[in-house]
Amino acid sequence: MLKKCVQNKNFMIGAVLLGILVLILAVSFFYLPYDPNGMNTQQKFQLPTPAHPLGTDNFGRDILSRVMKGSQSVFLVGFSSVGIGFLFGLLFGAAAGYLGGAVDEVLMRITDALMAFPGVILALVIITVSGSSTLHTAAALGVTAIPRFCRIARAGFLQIKEMDYVKAARSRGASPLRLMALHILPNMVSPLLVTASVGFAGAVLSEAGLSYLGLGIQPPEPSWGMMLFEAQAYLLSSPWYAFIPGCLITMMVLGFNLLGDGLRDVTDARTA
Repeated sequence: MLKKCVQNKNFMIGAVLLGILVLILAVSFFYLPYDPNGMNTQQKFQLPTPAHPLGTDNFGRDILSRVMKGSQSVFLVGFSSVGIGFLFGLLFGAAAGYLGGAVDEVLMRITDALMAFPGVILALVIITVSGSSTLHTAAALGVTAIPRFCRIARAGFLQIKEMDYVKAARSRGASPLRLMALHILPNMVSPLLVTASVGFAGAVLSEAGLSYLGLGIQPPEPSWGMMLFEAQAYLLSSPWYAFIPGCLITMMVLGFNLLGDGLRDVTDARTA
């Protein structure tokens, strides 16, 4: 499988883009050129220089330092929201697909109700009720991701539980929990990974949108979406201020989408 991944262009391009962003994240934990929130109004809107490789913003803060620090929030929200959606979506989907009957009906109606609301609108409602913070943003986006994982898990359990090897294990006395954990779930890793990859990209984009609207990560905590919001008033005079966080958001979304496409191509027998 590793050889197939290396030969897949989408996978490799996505991996390279994400590798650059992960490197920025890793370095940010140990080194930041300046204090991300340190202001110096005498140096505001400086062009990129050796002292400030990405320039400074409207408060004289170093954009490179804010971008590096902001990567921590972006990855935290992305991983947390995907983790919440993956965990609860898998549990609900597995129960619905394996048990069927009334359990399936109830869980699917709840899932349909969640899917009836656009994800960003539902996240806005949750954040408005719970308050704006990094963790609340991650939790809200995680709730909106549950239906996606739930439907994928349900479809997989419905299909795989009827296969001969699962019936054979059941006839030998395997418990339902053992069947789900050892016989069905391992065969669903590929679609779940693809869904998680695409879901991460969606979470990053949604977080940027919420921060842009002032309802995501709150100042002074750096956020790529908030940086875009602050930069919109200076697009003509200081275009690099908006270009840099916009470019990074694009890289991350494109990287995860390409990674998901590559994983799908590698693991899908019909396209292999």
